[in-house]
Order: sequence, then C-alpha cells, then structure tokens
Amino acid sequence: MRTQVLIIGGGVSGTGLARDLALRGVACVLAEKRDINAGASGGNHGLLHSGARYVASDPAAARECRSENRRLKKLAAHCIEDAGGLFVAVAGDDERYIAEFPSLCSRCGISARPLPPDEARAMEPALAENVIAAFAVDDATIDPFKLSLDNIASALRSGGRLLRHHQVVGFDINAGRIRSARLRDVLTGRSRRVEADLVVNAAGAWAGQVAALAGATVAMRYSKGSLLVTQSRIAHRVLNRLRPPGNGDILVPGGTVSILGTTSERVASPDAIRPEIHELDAIIAEGAAMVPLLASTRYIRAYCGVRPLLGDANSPDDRSDRNVSRGFVLIDHERQPEKLANLITVTGGKLTTYRLMAEKAGDMVCGKLALESPCRTRLETLPDTVEARWTEPGLAPRLWLRRDDPEDDLLCECEMVPQSAVEEIVRGLRRQGGRPGLTAIGLRSRVGKGPCQGTFCSQRVTARLCDRRHLGDQEGVVELRAFLRERWRGQQPLLWDESLAQAELLEAMHCGFFGLELGAPPPGDP
Repeated sequence: MRTQVLIIGGGVSGTGLARDLALRGVACVLAEKRDINAGASGGNHGLLHSGARYVASDPAAARECRSENRRLKKLAAHCIEDAGGLFVAVAGDDERYIAEFPSLCSRCGISARPLPPDEARAMEPALAENVIAAFAVDDATIDPFKLSLDNIASALRSGGRLLRHHQVVGFDINAGRIRSARLRDVLTGRSRRVEADLVVNAAGAWAGQVAALAGATVAMRYSKGSLLVTQSRIAHRVLNRLRPPGNGDILVPGGTVSILGTTSERVASPDAIRPEIHELDAIIAEGAAMVPLLASTRYIRAYCGVRPLLGDANSPDDRSDRNVSRGFVLIDHERQPEKLANLITVTGGKLTTYRLMAEKAGDMVCGKLALESPCRTRLETLPDTVEARWTEPGLAPRLWLRRDDPEDDLLCECEMVPQSAVEEIVRGLRRQGGRPGLTAIGLRSRVGKGPCQGTFCSQRVTARLCDRRHLGDQEGVVELRAFLRERWRGQQPLLWDESLAQAELLEAMHCGFFGLELGAPPPGDP
C-alpha cells in the first residue's frame, strides 16, 4: 500500500488528524491495532472542558480548552450537550483557593459567574447542604465515540483509508527516512507493508512504544484514571469540586447516566489495566462529600483509561502526575537525536483540544511535504454521519417507535436497540472495509451499556450476526466471550447488592446454560 501519510493510532487525535489531512487533499491511511477509541479516547468522562479545572495548575492548557470549547460548540454541536457546569466548594475546602478562583479564571479569559450556595442547590438539588461557594462555568459534555466515528467517516469520504486491527510491528529505515511500515493484522496474523512519505505517531499512551520501533525516544509516563457509571442521571450539569484537581471531584452527565471520576495512579504500562476496588472506594467517598447521593446510588460499571503524559516515569523530582501539563506535544523527529526526517509524534492533550492538536500536526505535515494547504477544520462543520449516529442515548428507541415495525425485534432491551440498527452498523463497517463483530457493534451503539451490561443483548446480537452469516459459529463464540470479559472487567469491582445478583444471573446463563467459561481466555482467543 502506498500513501502520502500513515497515521498510527485510532483515537480522537488520529481520527481528527485523518479528517484534517483528507480535507487538505492529503492522501492518508490510519492504522489502529484494535478499533476506534480503544485507548484513552474511549476511557474518559466525556467532559468538554471550559478550562476552569486547570487555571491554577496549567494556565496554557486552560486557555486552549477555553478556545476549543467555544469552537467545538459551533462545529460539532451534534456531539455535544451544552449542559453547563458548576464549580462548588463544601465546608472544609481550601478558602484561599476559593477566593483566588475567579481571578485565575479571569486571567485565562474563562467565564466563572459566582452563585449564592442556595441558588446552586436549587439548580442542582443533589448537591450537599454544606456548599459554601459556587461558580457557573461553560463546561459541556461530548460523546467521544461519536466524535471519533464522525471524524473517521468524514476522512474516509474525502479519500482516506482505515486499517482496523492492524498493529505496527516495525519500520524499514534507510538514510534517515522511514521507507515503509510493517503491519500485522491481529485477527488473521497476515502481514502487510505501507509505504508513506511521512509517518505520524498518534498512538496516545503507546506513542513511546511506537517511536521505539523506529529507534526514536518519546519519554512517557502512564497515569491511570478510573471512573464509575451510575444507573441513572444524578445532575443536569457538570459538577466540579472547587479545589485543585484530585480524586472523585467531577460528576459528568452522560445521556441517561452520570459518570464519576477520576483517579490518578502511576502504572508501568498502558496495557492490561483495570479499575480497582480501592480506587472506586476513594472516588465514591470524595464524590459523596459534594453529592451525598453518590454514597448510596447503584453503579452499573467501572472503567479506566491511561493518560498519555510526556515525561520520564522514573523522574525523582515530580511524583504527582496531577502536576504534569495537560497540553499537547508535537515532536519533529528530524530535530531529535535520531534525526528521522519523516516521523512526527503528537501526544498528550485533552479530548477538548483534539481538533487543535490535529490542526497543528497537519500544519507540520504539510510543511514537511512542501504543500500549501490551509486547515479547514477551523471553519467546516463536522458532519453528522450515519456511521456514528447509534452511539447517541435515546436515538434507537425514538426511531424504533417511529417505524412501528413488528418484525424489527429489539436485541437490546435496556437501551432499546433494534435489529435494524445492528444491520445498519454492519453495513457501515462493511463500507469501511471492516469486519463486523459484537465488540465493534458495541463500540458503535448502546448495546451492552444498560443496567444488565450485556447479560441478555450480547447473546441476541451474536445470534443475529451468526444467523445472517456475518460471523461464523466459532467466531460468534469468540466474540461473545471477548465482549462479556470486557463487561466483566468493569463489573467485578462493583459486586455488591443488586450488582452481585445481576452478576450471578449472568454467570448462570452464560457459563451454566451455554457452557461459556469467562475466566482465563483459551489459547488463540483474543
């Protein structure tokens, strides 16, 4: 395969860059070893930052968030719920920080309107009675899956190409240039080469590993953040604790649920991570100080992601990853000791600043390719694509009820996802050259995201895929096992009360009735 630019990494940075380059007329191929948003882009709380969280710790990142927040509300409004946000302090919080907060926001050009505590509690009744200060900010929520899926769909319609489940395993280098990248299809084991004029490493937390394959060095530290999903939506707005960033200090509305986060724990590798009980206990305890209901509400799932922070993980001078900049980094490896003329790394940053990251990386790409092609994502609206529409909470039941088709059976009752939606997703995957599967459908829809966490819908969707010959019988078993194992990873640390009973039902059905063991994967099972 031959292309101008090879992008490595299918998170929001990589997909955003693919769209940016495709709109500039630059031919590009995006290679992702798993699927879209498999890393931190799919393991975050979906907060579109106003920037207020970073006014004290990272003013530059705060200003970037402020600017991109305003731009994305205009250009990607269909991915955003402009709910607004509150920063609230409770009795015992640092009064010096509270007093400085409005002036810190003002210096960064961020709106922070003071509210009487009683007014804040009237706006959000779940807040604690002992709120002592509150400020209204321009926070919003954004669907990270829809955002990335819309970006890659737009890129493909403009001539880009996508290689899902293709892992870069090496580079062929000659005379200070990467001549080709060696890729392996992780599903089939087949190898292929991609020749590119320029390679962009947008692999997020894996950027250091990808760079090392080319003999380059990108020092990374891995900060794991765990989050919790409530069964119902607790607050309309984003609720932030008015203090320096810490554990359990953000409650983000996400459609019909709320997401509580997050932690910051140093890990040795971005692979094989999972939310742990002590993390969840910590964020519930901290979150309940701001929203008491969080101590007793039901949580349906926990999940985690790894922040791609630039810096030496073994540095003795700073052990707190909370203090590491949330700004992004753009590295031209021609100017590094390895002197690779056609390798660029873009990493770090926030979901909120993904478009800006893509713009700056696109500018560098065009500069190195001697192309005069300005960025168009600053002005052009992100298309609302069919391929991404089923991630929206509530859309599937609205369309299903409107169709009133008795033959269109519901496959997921919790989120009311009908078989017609699954078939549309399959067609979209086929158009993009992808292989349909249960995990891919779950990524592109609400399947498995309701209170039962896939107990019932996983078998129904798999049966549908096998009946329609989208999957072979054995492929269906492998897909079902992998999907349920991922759901189990998020359920296991929450097993108490109703969640424990639900897990017992799942085990009885899938292990007892179907004989599907969900423990250690058998040889050859992904």
